[in-house]
Amino acid sequence: MSENPALETPPAGNTFPATLDVAALLASGWRPLAFRQFILKIHSRCDLACRHCYVYEMADQSWRAQPRRMSRAVADRTAGRIAEHALTHELGEVEIILHGGEPLLAGPEFISHLVRTVRGAAADVGTRVRAGVQTNGLRLDDDYLRLFDGLEIRVGVSLDGDAQAQDRHRRRADGRGSHAAVAASLRRLAFGPFHHLFGGLLCTIDIRNDPLTTYEALLEFDPPSVDFLLPHGNWATPPPFRDPASSATPYADWLIPIFDRWYGSAAAQTEIRIFREIMRLLTGGVSRTEAVGLSPARMVVVETNGGIEQSDILKSSYHGAAATPLHVLRDPFDAALLHPAMAARQIGERALAPVCQSCDLRSVCGGGLYAHRYSTVGGFLGPSVYCPDLYRLITHIRTRLARDVARLKGRR
Repeated sequence: MSENPALETPPAGNTFPATLDVAALLASGWRPLAFRQFILKIHSRCDLACRHCYVYEMADQSWRAQPRRMSRAVADRTAGRIAEHALTHELGEVEIILHGGEPLLAGPEFISHLVRTVRGAAADVGTRVRAGVQTNGLRLDDDYLRLFDGLEIRVGVSLDGDAQAQDRHRRRADGRGSHAAVAASLRRLAFGPFHHLFGGLLCTIDIRNDPLTTYEALLEFDPPSVDFLLPHGNWATPPPFRDPASSATPYADWLIPIFDRWYGSAAAQTEIRIFREIMRLLTGGVSRTEAVGLSPARMVVVETNGGIEQSDILKSSYHGAAATPLHVLRDPFDAALLHPAMAARQIGERALAPVCQSCDLRSVCGGGLYAHRYSTVGGFLGPSVYCPDLYRLITHIRTRLARDVARLKGRR
């Protein structure tokens, strides 16, 4: 990567998904599915300086040009666009996620205005709105928890494990760690009158941290769910400790002990999203996450300036990777459904590279997270940079499930 990530060269226009012919897809009978999740970037700055952050530390540096906070004009128009989309597609329910940066920096008054405005507009067309916020937890005090309780906003918190694991990356700008402050916030959320708001923990994996120690540190807060995230990277900018030319599986090796502990536990400890979704797919279900499987992506992002964008995780790929030419002040969300990059994430196997289409685990792996497929040669038409890890992890889970199914059949 260059010293200035903003100067990274984007892929040529002859790479996927720019080459996807949406008109031909429509002519073949394909139709896009409506968005059901709207990620609203209500504040573009953060009060942490996390070393592994894809928004600030990776290829796309567009945050520098974003207004710090979404304006009320953009918020109000976004509410109208969500209601418009829900009415057009007869959606009984949609979800909004307040995101950033750090969304709590937007302030309680703005958050209250936004959520009430979206719900009011949606109610006019008969649509219910579920709301959530993803926060680093630093500002999650009793005042915010009371606000979220009144607004019925579920709260997800980012935590990478114990103090050593958390403070390795999630630090303040002056270098101080964040674990003590986040742990205090989590105790307020998890062990008092606000526990019903707790959506779960998001943990970015660092394989230098012991997996079971990390898992046990997360369980201390009684989370209803844990989402273990592979660090963002791709073939052009590989993630830490992942050699694209190697068949080694450091991330699967880290996750497997947690799976064995979780799966073998006599009592349910928490929901671990990646494991549960892989098990659903192995038993014939459909995925509810973009990390695995071939389920159509039905989410869209609204930036603080009102720009309509693709998944913000694509910012780890190259400068401008998530952008579209659309804006809530002039464009409906339906226009985004026909953007080639949006369509690519709704067409299942047709968006997979040949090597993925020939894989016996393609319907389970689904090529992995879309952003992790990027290369400067083929764009997003390629396998995940985590391909060996995903194959090993899925195979391990499949073997455990098959063994238990065989044991149950033997008892009949």
